[in-house]
Amino acid sequence: MNQSLEQVVLAALAAAVVLSLAATALRWLVAHPWIVASVLLATAAVAAAWAWRRREAARWEQVRASSLRYALGHLDALHHRAFEFAVRDLMRRDGCTDAQQVGGRGDNGADVKATDPYGRRWVIQCKHRKDGWSGKPVGSPDLQVLNGTGRQVHHGDVVVMLTNGRITADAAQFAKSQRLHLVDRHLLAEWAGGSRPLWELLRALPSGGRSPRRGRHEDGPGTAV
Repeated sequence: MNQSLEQVVLAALAAAVVLSLAATALRWLVAHPWIVASVLLATAAVAAAWAWRRREAARWEQVRASSLRYALGHLDALHHRAFEFAVRDLMRRDGCTDAQQVGGRGDNGADVKATDPYGRRWVIQCKHRKDGWSGKPVGSPDLQVLNGTGRQVHHGDVVVMLTNGRITADAAQFAKSQRLHLVDRHLLAEWAGGSRPLWELLRALPSGGRSPRRGRHEDGPGTAV
């Protein structure tokens, strides 16, 4: 019982000391208002500097993305995962601000997803071949996997098979029958090394649901070369 009373007394004393210190500090701050103003100004300056640095970083990222180019030799030398990130960056360059790399275990056939300035959802499967055109071609079985997930699982409006290699004639015929889009080595070279967005290089794309967000695409989707 005495121990409990002692704990109550100690707690009361501690509370009294804290309150006394707080009151003293408050009186001191009232007597020196310039210190409060200085702290507030310093905090505002730090916040403004942080916001400016973020804006500058975003601006320079836009500048970097707008001039992004890849040579085929560079793409061939990449690891297959880095190849997917390169495709993501090219989609971002073209105005797909939400483009993301999603490839990996359990990706269900999608390596890159993005929404273009027309509101179309892109689902891209990437097949990297370290030997380029001489490597193993993309065949119908690869397209069948993508066809089974691109729209049903990933809800893609534009479903693309992309490779730095070649695509078999059977796969091309299957893709045409299933409204899948193909990007082989030649088309990849034009896209990655130029400035035209991918939707201006592919044929028979679905219509977009809205006007483009960026002025460079105001003429609408183009046709393939």
